[in-house]
Amino acid sequence: TAAPAPAIRPGTYAVGPQDVLKITVFDEPALSGSFRVDAEGGFQYPMLGRLTTAGLTTRDVESLIRARLEDGYVRRAQVSVDLEQSRTRNVFIVGEVRSPGKYPLTAQMTLIEALAAAGATTPSAGTEVLILRPHDGGSATPLRPEDADRANVTRVSLAEMQMGRLSQNVTLAEGDTIFIPKAERFFVTGQVRNPGAFVFERGITVLQAISLAGGLSEKGSSRRLKVVRMVDGKRTEEKVDLADTMEAGDTLVVPQRLL
Repeated sequence: TAAPAPAIRPGTYAVGPQDVLKITVFDEPALSGSFRVDAEGGFQYPMLGRLTTAGLTTRDVESLIRARLEDGYVRRAQVSVDLEQSRTRNVFIVGEVRSPGKYPLTAQMTLIEALAAAGATTPSAGTEVLILRPHDGGSATPLRPEDADRANVTRVSLAEMQMGRLSQNVTLAEGDTIFIPKAERFFVTGQVRNPGAFVFERGITVLQAISLAGGLSEKGSSRRLKVVRMVDGKRTEEKVDLADTMEAGDTLVVPQRLL
């Protein structure tokens, strides 16, 4: 079962259409009240006219109103903005995380923050995350990889992000689905020190696969290598060189030296 969605931190909620804001200006009842954000992302406010709030947090709206009021209307305006009614915007986190489910989208929420909210990835998670962003800008239900025709798909390397490459730390949008697939695996058998199953990463070479398996055994040879691979549902055997790349599900067979 999904964990309860975490509460939105005060001031971090990104204001959007159909939200109702409760605005209080101390000692100014005529400037206080409830205001509904329209479809264009703004609302009419006494004396100041139309205010645009698209992309702003509730704290940003406080600062905007305070600055505008102090510009000739109210000295030292004390303004508070609270979310009275929310058309809550969500992201979905599914797959290999500890607490999959629907989570509220906070302002400038990033992939790292979303994964942390979902309790981080499970040990069986792969090294790549898919972010599916629906073409229509919103979705009431999570998307799956097979829904890719309805979405823009961004692939993010968890491994690179964990190494500090923050270009991989995508800023999320309403309706995004973060899909963490199970790790795909490949196998190494024969004359290596530690034969077994290993997590597949896109672009891994035969040489790197042998290295993950502990390197060649004393009797192992880096010649006459072959992979057993399923192609169109049929089992095939192919000769490979050290520089060739592995595919998910491959079994690399390392032979014994002839002499």
